[in-house]
Amino acid sequence: MSKMPLSRREFIAGAGILLAGTALKLQGAAMPAPDAEQIIDIHQHIGYMGRADADLMFHQQALGVTKTIMLPAGTPVNRPSTHDGKANGLQAKAGGNEACYQLAKQYPGKLWFGANEVPDLPNATAEIEKYLKLGAVVIGELKFGVDCDSKEMQKIYELAQAYNVPVLMHWQIHMYNYGLDRFHNMLAKYPKVNFVGHAQTWWANIDKNYTEQQGLYPKTKITPGGITDRLLSDYPNVYADLSAGSGLNAFTRDEEHAKMFLKKHQDKLMYGSDCIDVTGQVKDCSGAGTLAEVRKLAPDKKAVKKILYKNAQRLFRL
Repeated sequence: MSKMPLSRREFIAGAGILLAGTALKLQGAAMPAPDAEQIIDIHQHIGYMGRADADLMFHQQALGVTKTIMLPAGTPVNRPSTHDGKANGLQAKAGGNEACYQLAKQYPGKLWFGANEVPDLPNATAEIEKYLKLGAVVIGELKFGVDCDSKEMQKIYELAQAYNVPVLMHWQIHMYNYGLDRFHNMLAKYPKVNFVGHAQTWWANIDKNYTEQQGLYPKTKITPGGITDRLLSDYPNVYADLSAGSGLNAFTRDEEHAKMFLKKHQDKLMYGSDCIDVTGQVKDCSGAGTLAEVRKLAPDKKAVKKILYKNAQRLFRL
C-alpha cells in the first residue's frame, strides 16, 4: 500500500529546511507520476499575494503537477506602462526574475522559470536576455499597459526569436497588451515566434458575438469564430494558456462549446493554474477546477495528455 500524501500542516512543518535555503524534503509525498498522469503547469508565480514558497509547493503537489514554470514580474516602477505602479508584481505581488531563478535552482526537474521586464524600460531586453542565458524557457508573463505592436514589444519578440522561446501574454482590454484585433500583424511578422495567449480578453474573445459590454467574464452561450478561435485556427505560432478564472470561465460557461473547442484546438492548448490558494482542491482552486473540466470535456485520453503536458513539453522543450 502506498503512503498517504502529506497534509498541508505536515508539509509546512517540513519546510524549515527550504526557508533556511535548502531544498524541501517531501517525506511521504507521492512518487513521480506515471506517463498518463503527468501534468505540466505553465503558469504559476512565487510570492503570489504573499503566499509562501512552501504553500506554493504544497499546492502544486496537491494538484498532481509534475513540472511547473514560474513566471516572474518585471522591475517595480511607476510609469504609464505599469499604470503608475498598479501593475508592479504583475498586479499580484509576484516575485521577479532573480527570485524565480533561485527557487527553480532548489527544485531541479520540478521548477523552471521565465524571464520578464517592463517593455519600455531602457534595459528591458538586456534584463530578459540575462535570464534567457541562465536557462529561462519563456518570456513573460507580459502584463503591461503597452500596445502589442509597439517598437518596445517588437524588440522582445525579436529576442524570443533569437533564443527560440515562447512569449506568454496577458490580454486585458484597457489594461494590458492593447490591440488584440491587430495582433495578427505581429503573428505574420514573427512566424518563428510562438505566442501563448492568456487572461480575460483572450478568453472572452473565443465568442464571435463578444462585446466589451459583456465584461471580462461573460456568462452567455458561445458562438464559435471569435478572434481567439480564429487566431488559434489560422496561425501555427499561436497557443493558449488555460489558467486562471478566465480560462476556467471559458469552459464552464458553455460546456457544449467547450467540448468542440477542446477537440478542435487540442494541439494548441496547455494547462496552467495561476491561482493563489494553498489547498489545490476544486472548491476553492481554479487550477483544480480547470483540471476537472479538461478531464471531463476533452474528447479522449490522448487529447487530455496533450493538454495537460505533451503540448507544453514540446513547446517549452521540457
